[in-house]
Amino acid sequence: MSHAHTNLRRVPVQQRSADRLARILDAGAALLDESGYEQLSTRAVADRAGVPIGSVYRFFPNKRALVDALAERNLEVYAGRVVARLETIPEREWRAAIDAVLDEYLAMKRSVPGFALVDFGPPVPAAGPLDEEVNRLVAGRLTELLSGHLGRGRDGAASDAALLRTVLVCVQAADALLQLAFRADPAGDPDLIAETRALLRAYLAGVLD
Repeated sequence: MSHAHTNLRRVPVQQRSADRLARILDAGAALLDESGYEQLSTRAVADRAGVPIGSVYRFFPNKRALVDALAERNLEVYAGRVVARLETIPEREWRAAIDAVLDEYLAMKRSVPGFALVDFGPPVPAAGPLDEEVNRLVAGRLTELLSGHLGRGRDGAASDAALLRTVLVCVQAADALLQLAFRADPAGDPDLIAETRALLRAYLAGVLD
């Protein structure tokens, strides 16, 4: 299943265009870290990427669309990292699987340019419907990846819906707690992260054990 490029004006078909798109997104991510979303401009992105401004507009009508595409790319990268970790974990070992999901998110939060401000959705002033929409998107993707390790989602629509609901609860709770952890400490408050891990394990134990 492909989830990529849904926010682009034009999908690159040649490697040269794909490389240019990657440079534009990389430039946007770096500028987000340096100056934030409000100061981000398509002109600054073009200058940082070393491309004409028309190249940016060929892919994106405005900076919001660029940030949406960056968030989409982040989710693809995150899913790939989770898949790589899950391949080393036997099915039904859900604690190790959940640890992998959390650890990969933390690693990206600490090291991937732009991810601190734009992880899987555009930056918004406060929690609201957009946050919920993004969390549902993330939960849906994780449900696809985790179904074997969580031992659910293979017995019909009711089981699929129950697994999605379970993962959504985890994503929503972890999102709120990790936002708090990274507001308290740019590297993530270790005590709040530990509490997040404990909360997820305790909730899932009641559902899965």
